Amino acid sequence: MRIPYFTFLHLLDIAFFLILFIFLTFISVKAAKNSTKLLLSMVFASFLVTSFGAVLGLIVLEKYTKKAKLLEVKQRRVLINETLVLKGRVKNIGKFKINYCKLEIKLVNNGWGGGFKKGQLFKSGGFELFGSKNKEQKRPNVVKVTRYIITNGLLPGEIKNFSVVIPYPPYFKNTYLNYKLYCH
Repeated sequence: MRIPYFTFLHLLDIAFFLILFIFLTFISVKAAKNSTKLLLSMVFASFLVTSFGAVLGLIVLEKYTKKAKLLEVKQRRVLINETLVLKGRVKNIGKFKINYCKLEIKLVNNGWGGGFKKGQLFKSGGFELFGSKNKEQKRPNVVKVTRYIITNGLLPGEIKNFSVVIPYPPYFKNTYLNYKLYCH
């Protein structure tokens, strides 16, 4: 697991919820007076609420401070080794440094519909109980891969090239390609 780069906003989020926890603990000590059980339950509840708020704040900040977009993505199928090569560029469009980016690629066979063979939508399962297996059923219809395309940081406004190789099964026809970029 890669650790995301924290901005000063992330540190402000952690500091705010830490101060809130200390404040709630102080109020709990005043309210509980001599009851240890009540004090422990109030401190535990304060810890849960502030921890949840801090983690939620970090997730939201991570999503909205680390922005990048893909530029000039081109694809080329290599028949000799049955792969698909994606090449392009990634640009940091946010105001903060990005630590790493990963690209999730989904290649779907018959992605635009049509081309269905007879019985492809409904297959009875009666004979499968007795060992009869359809060999076409074992072929996956979707190839989904995740690749890290930026691993050593991307400064604000900086552009870096990337290249990704994914498998392209030979039986795929009329494919649909979808990709999503996640940066942290």
